[in-house]
Amino acid sequence: MAEVKVPELAESITEGAIAQWLKQPGDRVEKGDYLLELETDKVNVEIISDFAGTLTDQLAEEGDTVQVGQAVAVVDESGSAAPAASNTAKEEKNEPAQSEPAAPAAQEAPKAQEEKAAGGQSVIASPAARKLAREKGIDLTQVQTVDPLGRVRVQDVEAAGNAPQPSAAPAAPAASAPKKAAAPEVNDDRIEVIKMSRRRQTIAKRLVEVQHEAAMLTTFNEVDLSAVMQLRSRHKEAFIKNFDVKLGFMSFFTKAVIGALKKYPLLNAEIKGDHILKKNFYDIGVAVSTDEGLVVPVVRDADRKSFAEIEKDIADLAVKARNNKLGLSDLTGGTFTITNGGTFGSLLSTPILNAPQVGILGMHTIKTRPIAVGDKIENRPMMYLALSYDHRIVDGKEAVGFLVAIKDMLEDPEQLLLQG
Repeated sequence: MAEVKVPELAESITEGAIAQWLKQPGDRVEKGDYLLELETDKVNVEIISDFAGTLTDQLAEEGDTVQVGQAVAVVDESGSAAPAASNTAKEEKNEPAQSEPAAPAAQEAPKAQEEKAAGGQSVIASPAARKLAREKGIDLTQVQTVDPLGRVRVQDVEAAGNAPQPSAAPAAPAASAPKKAAAPEVNDDRIEVIKMSRRRQTIAKRLVEVQHEAAMLTTFNEVDLSAVMQLRSRHKEAFIKNFDVKLGFMSFFTKAVIGALKKYPLLNAEIKGDHILKKNFYDIGVAVSTDEGLVVPVVRDADRKSFAEIEKDIADLAVKARNNKLGLSDLTGGTFTITNGGTFGSLLSTPILNAPQVGILGMHTIKTRPIAVGDKIENRPMMYLALSYDHRIVDGKEAVGFLVAIKDMLEDPEQLLLQG
């Protein structure tokens, strides 16, 4: 018998929920066959079998949360064993097999279920906090947190690890640990109760976390896009003929952002403890809306790419995002993010930081408005820009200067061709 375990996914991903089983007990499995689909907080990942044989056991059900390294299935490499009905994940929960000792993986699964059932408690913790707790051997249910919503963060685990351990500490009262959120009881058939997907739950937690952990401010400016629109109009036919992609606004904004980041490098950084990690490369995240929520795939080394290459990358990433085909490598390591609420008609907004990044630029809808140009009033295509930034390392002067630099480059787009 061979155990199939959840493989290492990415540095920041330590667990996921089983979205669906692709193979059932009794199915023939070849090495490399997809066994199940795992939903993580970033992407859905298909887990393959490293063994050939017959799938005999599913050690977790659809919807269960499983950890990296946890056994989730058993494959009989002889191919002769039939699946034992009493060993399926669902029946394991109700009545474990008594006829013979359970395999190590099967023992692990009931153990996890018993721990989950004990007290009915479930800790809300970030993946990084969970990973640190595993490394230090700390029980998350015993970690004290100052978060008003009961979330356990990395600093809470570190504090618990450094705290002296009493020889006979009294058991913590059950009320001190956050309770697992049960489905609300609704006695109105006009109300539909919908469980949030794992990705939506993660998005919700991270948006709240960044507001608690970062000193986030937003500054605004406006840009006259007349020159950009005229340039696009003059070259759009030749551009699509030569490069097989449309010349959109995103390549202009990406180039302008890179130019501004070179002038104000702290906006291309992150905070790590008491240190600043200033990044001398430009991996620009571009927010894309999908049915499952907002994702931010990354255009790698955007400073080294042409307008056409940037447009192609963004178009390809958007298609992959909407078809749920993004890989982990598409989503990790961005240094700065651009989000375009203007595609939905937003006139003005305050975007939330994409942690651990310290800056995000919000684009908005283009509106023709009367603007003073010298001594005249002219109708111009205007867009409001919003820069949200982490005030812990970025001062207001730098934030305003960053937006002004973007404005200047977009109002004179020839500057974008002269970037070093």
